[in-house]
Amino acid sequence: MRYTQYTLAATLVAGAAAAGGHQHGHQQFHARHVARVEERDAPDAVTAWVAGPTETVYVLDGEQIEADEAKDRIDGGELTIIGESTPTFVPPPPPAPKPTTTSEAPELGAQFIEKTTSSSEAPEPETTTSSAAPTTSAAPAKSSTPKPVTGGGVDTPFPDNKVKCSDFPSDYGAVGLDWLGFHGWSGLQQVPDFVLGSLKSIVDIRTGISGDNCDSGTMCSYACPAGYQKTQFPEAQGSTLESIGGLYCDSEGMLRLTHDPNGDGEYPLCMKGEGGVFIQNDLDEVVSTCRTDYPGTEGMYIPAVAGPGDKVELCNPDQNYYVWDNKGTSAQYYVNPKGFDKEEACVWKSDTFPDKLGNWAPVIAGVGYTDDGNTFLSIFQNSPMSTAKLDFNIEIVGDVNSKCSYIDGKWTGGSNGCTTAFKKGGKATFRYF
Repeated sequence: MRYTQYTLAATLVAGAAAAGGHQHGHQQFHARHVARVEERDAPDAVTAWVAGPTETVYVLDGEQIEADEAKDRIDGGELTIIGESTPTFVPPPPPAPKPTTTSEAPELGAQFIEKTTSSSEAPEPETTTSSAAPTTSAAPAKSSTPKPVTGGGVDTPFPDNKVKCSDFPSDYGAVGLDWLGFHGWSGLQQVPDFVLGSLKSIVDIRTGISGDNCDSGTMCSYACPAGYQKTQFPEAQGSTLESIGGLYCDSEGMLRLTHDPNGDGEYPLCMKGEGGVFIQNDLDEVVSTCRTDYPGTEGMYIPAVAGPGDKVELCNPDQNYYVWDNKGTSAQYYVNPKGFDKEEACVWKSDTFPDKLGNWAPVIAGVGYTDDGNTFLSIFQNSPMSTAKLDFNIEIVGDVNSKCSYIDGKWTGGSNGCTTAFKKGGKATFRYF
């Protein structure tokens, strides 16, 4: 079973919103993560695990509410979605010696977990066991340094306390998302009680709205080029498990690093993932695939745009890239219908097509690299949020261990989604056709 987690907040009445600035009372919805897998003896064969149905669980103030109620309250304006957690893949354990047994899979992430429903023989690679490294802080692994990259200033270390908050750091590889209205930033989180370097949980978090600036006391998140991801987010995170990310604008109006593992006052803003994952657009129209800004406001704003015939790399994050509440993470990409560029599709809600773009895109793809060297790839219906149908086909091709596709409105490998994987050194492509 795959679980999807939504983070919602109660909306303010118009008068209160006007009087109180942009203060939002955050209410966190958490998914329950349990995955049981069957272990079967299969000599000289590789077991490929197929995705089961998706279930979305809404929990408000510790109590679960029905999906229909949550959706009605969202549609009625009583609740609003402020974020959606990023997927983490839990690979099933390898075949065990006789007899057949059942085991509990480790809980690694904040988005979805597969419950096995069937098995079949498949060619290499073999999926092996992994587990998340337990931690209570949120930061990239301090033992690793971003892989060298070239072009566009993306490999230039960003200097702490040298750049004004009013200057978007495009010279250091950050990609401006001007259509969002944040002056290039991918999201703004006002955190008035945050102290730079502190591990204390952040209680007061106010999500910026279009037109806001990267001002003092604000966490200013940013996008990186396709294939890369941001390095900046503080170890201190939200007190009710909200994710926080970006550079910090201090009281002097200067941009500050929130992650400086070398301690020398400079660090690249962007880093490559583990690689090996691509989009191939074999359609005659553009397709915008939008990653969630996580950690951060978690809007699906980070574009990977593939024109007709284009091949675009997707970032494949290590599961330890961002660990919070002892859960690892991977990347979540919203696949929009064809014919819409990033300005129309990589938004929260479209003014012109609110039922099929942005948070309401028909399909979500997940990508993540686990400790055992496997990369997991998934595609699944964006339900119950969206009832829209994708107007093209997707198949995951390459060095994968099982078929996973969406063709003519039907899933191969599951009832409403599927997952596959490849070993370290392999490659795979989401082919749009």
